[in-house]
Amino acid sequence: MRLELRPVRPAGWWFDVSLLAGFALITILLAAKTPLLGLDLAVRDFVDAHRPRWFYLVLRAGNLLGQGGAVLTPLVAIVAFFMSRARHTVRPFLPLLGAELITYVTIGPVKLWTDRTAPSNHELSHPEWLFRIDSGMSYPSGHVINTIVFYGVLATLLTGVLRPGFVTAIRYTVPLVVLVTTTYLSFHWITDGLAALMLGVLLDRILRRVPWDAIPLGVFKSWSGPFYDTQEPARITR
Repeated sequence: MRLELRPVRPAGWWFDVSLLAGFALITILLAAKTPLLGLDLAVRDFVDAHRPRWFYLVLRAGNLLGQGGAVLTPLVAIVAFFMSRARHTVRPFLPLLGAELITYVTIGPVKLWTDRTAPSNHELSHPEWLFRIDSGMSYPSGHVINTIVFYGVLATLLTGVLRPGFVTAIRYTVPLVVLVTTTYLSFHWITDGLAALMLGVLLDRILRRVPWDAIPLGVFKSWSGPFYDTQEPARITR
């Protein structure tokens, strides 16, 4: 028995390769200390000079949407719980577990590997490049990646429950809000966020391809019925 991957749009692996190449290109340009670093500095200096107190509070509120353990995981878990009870299947929890795993094995290691200090460190007179020892964990933005991945899972769970426009808004609008707020609050350089967009969308596409309804769940046999095949059917070829 062979499991067939679920469809994604745009179809094909060319888009995934393009995302990975874009992430690699930004990383190489930053490591090579190219003029791209000047963009980081210009954006940081602008946002620091145009952030009144009231706007700061608005930005902080918007940025909470990207809090992984405090917001994202509980939110998706709650929705998965109600979906699980309604359909009498544990399968809604599978993409949540997948999201936790895929972000754990990617975000942390890349941050440790690149060693970049956040722009909020004003002891820096220049935008920090990559691959410095004991420097920081700014690159790429974990908030942005988590938002893309976990709100992507939430959108998948709610497909067929909410109108398509609302599902699209969940999938795309929230990550853009978090990208803007993390940059405007000087939590991350603008290139941290752009790289995170590419890596986050790549991870989201990987999760969306998994045929969750076809994964064997022997220990949960009485709660292993289909869920996703009522939205975007996964096929099994023999």
